[in-house]
Amino acid sequence: MPKLAAFPKGFIKQLVAGQMSIYEWIKLADELRVDGLEFYNNFADVKDSRNWPKIKKAVEDAGMVIPMMCASPDFTIPDPKLRQNEVEKEIYAIEMSAALGAKYCRVLSGQRRKDISREEGMNYVVESINACIPSAEKLGITLIIENHYKDDFWTEPEFAQMMDVFVDLVNRIESKSFGVNYDPSNVIAAGEEPLELLERVKHRVVTMHASDRYLANGTVEDLRKVEGGSAGYVSFFKHGVIGKGLNDYDAIFSILKGVGFDGWISIEDGVDGMEQMHESADFLRKKISKYWPNYQPR
Repeated sequence: MPKLAAFPKGFIKQLVAGQMSIYEWIKLADELRVDGLEFYNNFADVKDSRNWPKIKKAVEDAGMVIPMMCASPDFTIPDPKLRQNEVEKEIYAIEMSAALGAKYCRVLSGQRRKDISREEGMNYVVESINACIPSAEKLGITLIIENHYKDDFWTEPEFAQMMDVFVDLVNRIESKSFGVNYDPSNVIAAGEEPLELLERVKHRVVTMHASDRYLANGTVEDLRKVEGGSAGYVSFFKHGVIGKGLNDYDAIFSILKGVGFDGWISIEDGVDGMEQMHESADFLRKKISKYWPNYQPR
C-alpha cells in the first residue's frame, strides 16, 4: 500500500545553511498529516551523526517515519580520486539513511559535463553506483535513481536527464537493491513525455516524487535550450500545487497501480508557502485513495 511523505522543497536552502532547524520543519510537516518525511543528506542538522537518534525520535514522536533520503552524488567527474570521494559521500548517505530508519536512498548520475562522451559518462556512473551497492545491501537500503533535471546546487543538467540515457542506465544495473524514483515533472523539463518514461521503467519504480510544474512563460522546448551557467531550475519552470500543473495523475497512478506499486510517494512542493503544500497533500490523499482504496490517510 503506498504511503505519503513530504520533502521540504521550499525550505531546502535554509535547512542546508542551518537558518532553519530540522525540528522546525518536523513541526510544520506534522500539520500536513503525511506518513513520513523525506530528508536531504546535506541538511545542516543531519550532517553530524550524533544528532541522528534525536532527529529520528522527533519524527517518530510526531507519528511519522523517515522513509527516504535525498542525496546528490556527482559520478561523472573524470578524475578517479574525486569520483571516489563522491562514492564515499553516497555511502555515508546510505549509512545515514539506515540510522534514521529509512529504506531508500537517492542516487543520481552526475552533471552532464561537456568534456566527456556519453559512454565515458555511463561507465563512470555504472561503476560508481555498483561500488555503492554492497553498502546498501548490507544495511537493507534500496538505492533509487531519479530521472533528475538539475540539482539545486549544480551548474550543469543531469547526465541521465534524457529518457534514452536514463533507461540505458537503469537497464545496466540489475541489483535488487536498486530501483527508480520516478518524477514526472522532470520528464517535462527534458522536453519529453512523462507517461512514456513511466511505461519504459514502470517495473523498476519503487518510489515517486510527486510534483507538478507549470511554465510561467516560454515553452517546453525552451527548457531544452538551457544547458548551463545557472544553478538549479530555470526561472520560468515553476513548482505549483499538485494537480494543477502539467501532469496527469490519474494516468500516472493507473499505470503504477497496474504494476503493483506499493512504495512511498513524496510531495515536492511548498516553494510558495505551506498553504500550497497542504493543498497538494489533500489532492494526493484523494488520488491515492481512489487507486488504492485500502489506503488509510494519517
